[in-house]
Amino acid sequence: QVQLVESGGGLVQPGGSLSVSCAASGFTFRWYAMYWYRQAPGKEREMVATITAGGRTNYADSVKGRFTISRDNAKNTVYLQMNSLEPEDTAVYYCFREGGGSGYWGQGTQVTVSS
Repeated sequence: QVQLVESGGGLVQPGGSLSVSCAASGFTFRWYAMYWYRQAPGKEREMVATITAGGRTNYADSVKGRFTISRDNAKNTVYLQMNSLEPEDTAVYYCFREGGGSGYWGQGTQVTVSS
């Protein structure tokens, strides 16, 4: 079965950097686009970044120039490098893959940006 397991969240000061990872299993990872979403308290879940099977990337305007999505097909892992973090980036970050009806979500990892 498809499994997505996020890791790497934590507490960071404004202006700092953090990287989160998503380890995938149960499917042929290199065939699929992968997504990072986030959900802040009281807000709807929003797309942060995507990477296609071929490596093409796309970002939400709010993170463009600060976040970088990447993938390592040998490790079945997708990454999100977050720089110049702002308090508004505080959220639970989720990994997502399309398919199977409503898609597949990881359990999420908390990122808190605070001094």
